Amino acid sequence: MRKINIFDTTLRDGEQSAGVNLNFTEKLEIARQLERLNVDIIEAGFPAASKGDFASVAEIAREIKGCSVTGLARSVLTDIDAAWEALKHGAEPRLHLFIATSPIHRIHKLKQTKEEVIETAVRTVQYAAAKFPVIQWSAEDACRTELDFLAEIVEEVIKAGAKVINIPDTVGYISPQEYGNIFTYLREHVPSINKIELSAHCHDDLGMSIANSLAAVSAGASQVEGTINGIGERAGNAALEEFAVALHIRKDFYEAETRMNLKEISRTSSLVSKLTGMAVPANKAVVGRNAFAHESGIHQDGVLKEKTTYEIISPELVGLQNNTMVLGKHSGRHAFRNRLNEIGLSVPENEINHLFTVFKELADRKKEMTDDDLAAIILEEKLSKEQQYYRLDSIQVQYGTNQVPTATVTLSGCQNERIQEASTGSGSIEALYNTLEKCMDETASLLDYRIQSVGAGRDALAQVYVKLVFGGIETSGRGLAQDVLEASAKAYINAVNRVLYMEETKKIAVTG
Repeated sequence: MRKINIFDTTLRDGEQSAGVNLNFTEKLEIARQLERLNVDIIEAGFPAASKGDFASVAEIAREIKGCSVTGLARSVLTDIDAAWEALKHGAEPRLHLFIATSPIHRIHKLKQTKEEVIETAVRTVQYAAAKFPVIQWSAEDACRTELDFLAEIVEEVIKAGAKVINIPDTVGYISPQEYGNIFTYLREHVPSINKIELSAHCHDDLGMSIANSLAAVSAGASQVEGTINGIGERAGNAALEEFAVALHIRKDFYEAETRMNLKEISRTSSLVSKLTGMAVPANKAVVGRNAFAHESGIHQDGVLKEKTTYEIISPELVGLQNNTMVLGKHSGRHAFRNRLNEIGLSVPENEINHLFTVFKELADRKKEMTDDDLAAIILEEKLSKEQQYYRLDSIQVQYGTNQVPTATVTLSGCQNERIQEASTGSGSIEALYNTLEKCMDETASLLDYRIQSVGAGRDALAQVYVKLVFGGIETSGRGLAQDVLEASAKAYINAVNRVLYMEETKKIAVTG
């Protein structure tokens, strides 16, 4: 069996999804889970893009030791320097360096000739190779690049020190047969091709990212790039959970495998969905809630007699268990700590007592606590430790079918000052958000509002996700509570606090 390396770019390409804005704590939580998933490489971000990106990449590189951590860089020396400073403490620091190669990019974006593009690529690879033990080089928009020129520049960057060559289908344009042919062509026309690994990076604009990734493996690629749940620019990237399971189920055909811990797939998908606010479609392959559901009588009859009649993937393969242990108000600290470990939530020992108190308070109001409840409250508590410029003290909402909805809100500001306002609206949420807007004395435009339950039952927790424009900056926020209105207020405040923190960070950076 050939070994296929998994390059996860959830924290870089995935975060470029419209409306996704992960903060430091969230990125670190996802990185830890990716390490448990056993991916080979984590692309933690673009260090030169911002102070925040640099800090999160540096912390992930310091903490994650079970896989290689990489960062993206343009073919610019200052980008390479920033990436080295962020990644140099990693277990195996590597750089992902790219430059566009297609005619449309050379002419309209770079305004460079073929010779100039080659010169820039070679010079920056040589510069980076003096710092990094592993350089991955990407030909942006490779699939719309002339094959002879692609082969020429690939040979030159290999000579300059590149160890991995990535052939990205940047705009999701190519078909599986065409994509496989590019890898075959390079293997036949690049003299130094056997010195490096070939990598595939596919986008899903035409719905072919997984098919293209598998075609690349068949044509000799030994690394595949993608994201959890397939999130990313436009229609997204290849969904790594789909690719890994496809390779596992059809290893008889592909004769290749990954080292991914498939039992961590469900948990990883759920975490990424929660933190990005991007819901997983019910019918999505491998991780959708209907992926193992059978409604047709014929299907149900077949599965009851023999599962493999209609199930080629078992739920247990991807970490879905039927025997979930349920905690309640009578559960002890030991059972609580063990359950956190079992579901992969990393909590320092000195925080267990506080989290157990939070758990018991909620368990007193709920009949039972599921794994989803535990994950939700732990993540909520971690977020609550971040810089909070506004904190919710209390809300009161009056609503009746023959009354004007009215909300009263009390907040604490960053100097612990109390802010209290009241306002009305055409509905409870509008009244609440109009009041919060008055409290903060800043107009906000709500772009998206979503609510979903965590678990089932009348006492289920409510999780609210909002996207809004505050102070001219688009931001997102999440809130969790048993009450829908309280969760809605928390989500709004969380989104505003993110903007204020971002602005404060910029001021600090400017003043040095």
